[in-house]
Amino acid sequence: MRLLIIGTLNGQLTAATKIAMDRGAKVTHAPAIDNAMKDLRSGRGADLIMVEVSQDIASLMQQLEAEHIHVPVVACGVENDAKAAVAAIQAGAKEYIPLPPDPELIAAVLEAVAADSNAVIYRDEKMAEVIKLADQIAGSDASILITGESGTGKEVMARHVHQKSARSAKAFISINCAAIPENLLESELFGHEKGAFTGAIARRIGKFEEADGGTLLLDEISEMDARLQAKLLRAIQERVIDRVGGSTPVRVDIRILATSNRDLHAAVRDGSFREDLLYRLNVVNLKIPPLRERPTDILELADHFAKKFAEANGIARKGISADARKQLLASPWPGNVRELENTIHRAVLLSSGAEIDAEAIRAPDGAPGGGALHDPATQAAQTAEAVSRSLVGMTVAEVERDLIIDTLGHCLGNRTHAANILGISIRTLRNKLKQYSEAGIEVPMPGDARIAMG
Repeated sequence: MRLLIIGTLNGQLTAATKIAMDRGAKVTHAPAIDNAMKDLRSGRGADLIMVEVSQDIASLMQQLEAEHIHVPVVACGVENDAKAAVAAIQAGAKEYIPLPPDPELIAAVLEAVAADSNAVIYRDEKMAEVIKLADQIAGSDASILITGESGTGKEVMARHVHQKSARSAKAFISINCAAIPENLLESELFGHEKGAFTGAIARRIGKFEEADGGTLLLDEISEMDARLQAKLLRAIQERVIDRVGGSTPVRVDIRILATSNRDLHAAVRDGSFREDLLYRLNVVNLKIPPLRERPTDILELADHFAKKFAEANGIARKGISADARKQLLASPWPGNVRELENTIHRAVLLSSGAEIDAEAIRAPDGAPGGGALHDPATQAAQTAEAVSRSLVGMTVAEVERDLIIDTLGHCLGNRTHAANILGISIRTLRNKLKQYSEAGIEVPMPGDARIAMG
């Protein structure tokens, strides 16, 4: 965990720094936002930014977004800074931490960010075989292609390989090739020099240099443009990159991991993916089976998520009832572990009894969480009928607004948890909430409960 702390606050952030370091975080300190941005551009990187509320957090968020630096931001300040705390959340900070710092709260925030990203939860024999192979090859520097359906846990597996490797003390850097516009991906990967293009206000170190000495994960590699694939191939072969607008090659020492939920051999045949790049990436293939093919893992993961989200939301931990367990095992889980995680998160928030029962597992439309047990035609008809009854007369924007506000209320105003349940990015959620606030609509703040809108 790389933590960047911005500000001073009369030494109280020094205490927070010590707490974070005692918890294993690597901490960098910047007295002001300008200094912090220079650190981020230089490739020092961060997994979390903790910023004093007296800093211009709105400006920080704007600069991070303008330069496509994706790092969660947490605000902190003295306990009576209520207005500053609200302003910080509205500006885009994920959470607010009161100072003087509480060790357990700092630990919880660090855990929420690094969270179980390094822990592979499994019991099934099929998954055990994949883990055995991963452990066997982790110590090498061979490139690994991790494949599997969406939501199976490919990035979790990549982090597991990194933690088992000789590079575990160095950075693990991940970039989602599908989430970044094609015209920006080259700069994100290789960096750029000042003035290389409109908006390049300073030299920016790319992911390859940021990962120097460690591991670089190219997530959803199949979505990369063919032109950029050629540059990537050279970088992998020679371990040399060229910054956009630069004239001096830069040597890097990294281990490459890549993921894909598509058949890359089929992509080679249809001409959308380079065969030579596939060979370079696919020295070893870790194929993660879908959740429906490893049923023993379903209950193991469900119990893990039930504990995780109860702790995250300050709710008493509950067991999962026998009927709910049967329902979980009967579902095909087309969204795999990600869908199971969202289902259990929702169930933890909505369950009202001593246990998480089958009703809490059910999706909002009444279908069992993780997919219907009925045939698709019947499910579609039932869903359409329910939607038409409850939503007639509302615009799409109104339906979306109500869903977002209601979900946020159920999550007691926690933006991160609400975004997970809604299946959207935290940035999208913040943008929507900003629109609602500006329109005079009450938006739940962290710690607030809210009943459903009429």
